[in-house]
Amino acid sequence: MSKKVDYKKDYKQLYMPKTLPEIVEVPRMPFFMISGSGDPNGEEFAKATEALYSLSYAVRMSYKSDDVPAGNYEYTVFPLEGLWDLLDRSKPATDKSNFKYTIMIRQPDFLTEKGFDRFLEQTKRKKPNSYLEKVRFEQASDGLSCQMMHIGSFDDEPESFARMEAFCTEHGFIRSSKIHREIYLSDPRKTEPAKLKTVLRFPVNKH
Repeated sequence: MSKKVDYKKDYKQLYMPKTLPEIVEVPRMPFFMISGSGDPNGEEFAKATEALYSLSYAVRMSYKSDDVPAGNYEYTVFPLEGLWDLLDRSKPATDKSNFKYTIMIRQPDFLTEKGFDRFLEQTKRKKPNSYLEKVRFEQASDGLSCQMMHIGSFDDEPESFARMEAFCTEHGFIRSSKIHREIYLSDPRKTEPAKLKTVLRFPVNKH
């Protein structure tokens, strides 16, 4: 347990970018994830988020258990992330009921499939939540991407995306998908909208 990992320091490039667009290469990482659709302000999204956090904290606290996972180390639980798309591309992006998403929380590299099964059963007993049934343990990689830190309301994100796309055009990159990733570094329930910090990222190709 000598090692302690804090994503804000140890993975600064991926989680604490500047408020200017940049190009990064994002590696494969293990995640707990749940897919769904509809307005993220609704109950379904809240229950899914709760399921991901309760399971992630079970893994985080496993060093105190009778059966400590091999290679275990202390770390800060990673922030919630979301991959966003639209159910119907002909509708405006402002229609939140038209959102399609996969929300996820990155996991430490010592977690195995067997460990996932064990912590899932444990969490179902301790913190029952029907959305635990929907959790998947998978690897994901964004690869070559454009990202920046967005400070402010979620509704103002289009301005940051426009800056990112202009940056890509200027530097010889092209956005390769309408899907984008958001990493939530602030709790919207406790932070005023103007101060919310969200990492925005989308995949790119060299033009």
